[in-house]
Amino acid sequence: MKLFPYGHATHPQWRMAAGLVLAQLRAQMALHGYASAPGLGLLYITDHYTAQAQDILDFLGAELPEITDWAGTVGIGIASNNVEYFDEPALAVMLCELPSDQYRVFSGVSPLPPPGASHFQAHTALVHADAGTPDVAELIAEMAQRTSSGYVFGGLASSRSKAVQFALSGSGNVKGQGAAGGVFSGGLSGVAFAQGAGLMSRVTQGCRPVSREHEITACDANVVTELDGQSALDVMLADLGVSLDAPREALEKVRTTLVGLRSAEALQDGRIRRPGQFGADVLVRHIIGLDPARQGVAIAELPSPGMTLAFCERNAEAARADLVRVCAEIREELEPEELTLEVASALSASEAESAPHPARRIAGAIYISCAGRGGPHFGAPSAELQIVRRALGDVPLVGFFAGGEIARHNLYGYTGVLTVFTAAAG
Repeated sequence: MKLFPYGHATHPQWRMAAGLVLAQLRAQMALHGYASAPGLGLLYITDHYTAQAQDILDFLGAELPEITDWAGTVGIGIASNNVEYFDEPALAVMLCELPSDQYRVFSGVSPLPPPGASHFQAHTALVHADAGTPDVAELIAEMAQRTSSGYVFGGLASSRSKAVQFALSGSGNVKGQGAAGGVFSGGLSGVAFAQGAGLMSRVTQGCRPVSREHEITACDANVVTELDGQSALDVMLADLGVSLDAPREALEKVRTTLVGLRSAEALQDGRIRRPGQFGADVLVRHIIGLDPARQGVAIAELPSPGMTLAFCERNAEAARADLVRVCAEIREELEPEELTLEVASALSASEAESAPHPARRIAGAIYISCAGRGGPHFGAPSAELQIVRRALGDVPLVGFFAGGEIARHNLYGYTGVLTVFTAAAG
């Protein structure tokens, strides 16, 4: 297995940042153990560079002619191994060495064909989406149906200006929406991977429940009117320990409260639940209003009777513990039962000595987290990515902070989605 070269940099001038990234990529490509002939580039930029997105892609494409395919997007923050860039001009690149028949770049105007419609069979897909696209959650679910696993991963572009995406294919530019150079806005884009590409993905939640789960027994559009056969508003107030007799205190508490929803199907899947934590089957949504007339609670989702609802809150400790858990799960699944002395030494190296190493059986990683997480939520600059590095190991990694995270066929909030390219990719 070859490690995927990666680089990241910040600079007020995009050309200087791109030059620093190129120097890192070229140095790694010359090292033993790193991929020397990658064909797919993943590019993430902060929104400071949005206006220069086409220039950046053109420059990298010219400097790295061996990279025939590009995908990526913009975030208000981007991530790489052990570092986060928020509110500063920055970019990160990872170059993936995969057989050309194991992946395909797609976009809304060059879509992924349905299963069985072509010789390429998508097993999963990295999806970048524009939050302003109508029915974006439904489009994500439809994209998942175009894969044999039913699982896609990724996130919504986040930007204080224009939300751009990168999609460039080796068979010619992915044209459309007025962009012939691989940079465009709107819809979905990304990279689909065949089963042989070797990917493993996990979702980590950033909220903890503050109530037990209730069954939704009645609702009207996005207003939940009954929980367990009782007034939804009364149940919520009781769970939160507040009263409308003290409206200011009640509203302050409600503003910091969210809801965790679980479908009736998820309730029957037999998975072991972790007390006091949400699993990946829970979708966290905002409370957007109270309806005293109907004794209801309005949420940013269209629920249905039979689903469960738990009130919850963002919590840094719960987020930290869950992030460590998913990283540990991945490492445990990948590390062989019997280790050679060389492998054991590489895995047990101190953080100061640690460097990306094939012994970890991870060629590269993509981490997409909520724009409301990151260092500020975890207590210090780059704290979230430092947790990933300590828990997962020192591996090539890029990603961004999204306006919504994609995993399975769902659109999440306040989560992190960690995906690794495993040894099978080599």
